[in-house]
Amino acid sequence: MSAASLRIAAFVLLVAFVSAPQLFAFVFEPLTENGAPAIYNQGSLLSLTLAHLRTVFGAVVASTIVAVLLGIFVTRPAGMEFLPLSRSIVNIGQTFPPVAVLAVAVPIVGFGEAPTLIALFLYGLLPIFENTLSGLTQVPPLVLDAAKGMGMSPRQRLLGVELPLALPVILAGIRLSAIINLGTATIGSTVAAKGLGEVIIAGLQSNNVAFILQGGLVVALLAALLHDGLMTLERTIASRLGRSM
Repeated sequence: MSAASLRIAAFVLLVAFVSAPQLFAFVFEPLTENGAPAIYNQGSLLSLTLAHLRTVFGAVVASTIVAVLLGIFVTRPAGMEFLPLSRSIVNIGQTFPPVAVLAVAVPIVGFGEAPTLIALFLYGLLPIFENTLSGLTQVPPLVLDAAKGMGMSPRQRLLGVELPLALPVILAGIRLSAIINLGTATIGSTVAAKGLGEVIIAGLQSNNVAFILQGGLVVALLAALLHDGLMTLERTIASRLGRSM
């Protein structure tokens, strides 16, 4: 079976499971005890999956905007002196565990999706910021000199040369941030955020291995499909840049 066929099969399996999980009850029944339900029955798996993805998407978009803009700023002559400070700021998300961020955020913004978004936003900054730095600083000086010789302004060189050439590296950082946040977002259910963490926590509370496995498998499949999709996008862009060079 080819890689493309595996991707399609995994996607179809995921959609089928979250849309009609009862069709897969026979798979999980051996994992239950004392007549416990084999399929999560305290909410819709489809709605929880969509809510999970919405939270992750929102956090990654916010992290991308802030990290890329900060990376651009500290690679300009006027902002280079702020590089150490910027690194300290984006490292906050990696220094403090997401659970600690949730504990601090809940008294400020309350329960629900907001504290989870804050935690994921902070946690996702570092890989995007560092990859933005790497991508922008690895642009060949000869290319920049040629662009300058053509009369391009600093803004034109940034938008027309530097960012396009750095895009595959930046996308790699976004991919890493998204994959990390997909798994980390499950803790949001501890502060009443909708997501697949509900399924896992319900399984832990009721000692139902089937629930835990269902939540974990959906998150794992989402992560694998997202990783593969973004990796394909990176390769496509890198290939096109290579041909245009």
